[in-house]
Amino acid sequence: MPEAVIVEAVRTPIGRRDGALSGLKAVELLRHVQVEVLRRAGVEPGDVDQIIGGCVTQVGEQSLNVTRNAWLNSGLDFEVAASTVDTSCGSAQQANHLIAALVTAGAIDVGIACGVESMSRVPVGTNLYQGPGHYKTPDYPYDDPPRAQFGGAERIATRQGLTRADLDAYGLRSQRLAARARDEGRFDRETSAVPLPDGTLVTTDEGIRESTAEGLAALRPVVPDGRHTAATISQISDGASAILWMSRERATALGLRPRARLAHQVVTGADPYYLLDGPVVATRKLLKRAGMSLADVDLVEVNEAFASVVLSWAAHHDADLDRVNVNGGAISLGHPLGSSGTRLLVTALHELERRDRHSALVTMCCGGSLGTASLLVRE
Repeated sequence: MPEAVIVEAVRTPIGRRDGALSGLKAVELLRHVQVEVLRRAGVEPGDVDQIIGGCVTQVGEQSLNVTRNAWLNSGLDFEVAASTVDTSCGSAQQANHLIAALVTAGAIDVGIACGVESMSRVPVGTNLYQGPGHYKTPDYPYDDPPRAQFGGAERIATRQGLTRADLDAYGLRSQRLAARARDEGRFDRETSAVPLPDGTLVTTDEGIRESTAEGLAALRPVVPDGRHTAATISQISDGASAILWMSRERATALGLRPRARLAHQVVTGADPYYLLDGPVVATRKLLKRAGMSLADVDLVEVNEAFASVVLSWAAHHDADLDRVNVNGGAISLGHPLGSSGTRLLVTALHELERRDRHSALVTMCCGGSLGTASLLVRE
């Protein structure tokens, strides 16, 4: 049976809402990383068998298979197949699961898993609230997303006994770790500067900002009587990311060094009442499948959709936060929905290499009360 390995991984800097990347369409952002991941590896476009990309709000500029449209906009080999998946926030992570599975099944030898979201240009929920009809039936028993996201985060905070101060402290931690990572150049290798029409380059993540405990304490909650503020939830962002997968045999034939493999993958449902418990369940299932404990994992990336999600996950799994989101996360860097799953894998891989460590767990909560998890193992 073929073994799927990662040979290259890259992302754009993450742009803030209406920031430097907002003038570019999603196809332009995704095209950039599709081309760049091949350029870095020295692989010809025609060698790619299939591309699978994640995108959440598939309407307007992001509609009609944005992954294929990005590839066609690059002017590269039109015989390369491409498709787009929607697993809510876990879309790009699931794209990696699917590409790795296709390689392992022997269906393809070379594939790109990627993701994109331009939330500045295509706001979340546009495909629901501006489209014809609604998915709900009269007896649909759950809250209406995306508003349900905030309710789920607050219910988790209440269940876990998390205070406003607890959440603020985590938000401050995220900003400080991301700022340190930026200042130390930890993101330099994983990011590819994006050229703008005026000739300038976007080189750094825009969401990182100077933060203090006093400043966070002064912010108003996002929902009345809530605990979360703008400083303890993920940022609305723009960005794209891509990972180049191959069979080990093809990588060897091309003289490329395998950098990591996907040892285990999980996609699961969770309790819709809490909505965002997916990482708790997905981590439990993945560790059981792998025959491991969390202590066996060197690094963890838990998507920072809300501070309560990460803190609840940590409590359920008795996690050492010193190994979790060590370079910040979506609270500080941003959360371009359809890209984040791949972005987390890209960041985890580069940090494993920087620290010379072996394994990383990546897990996310997703709309529709889903959860994703991947166990990344270095070669």
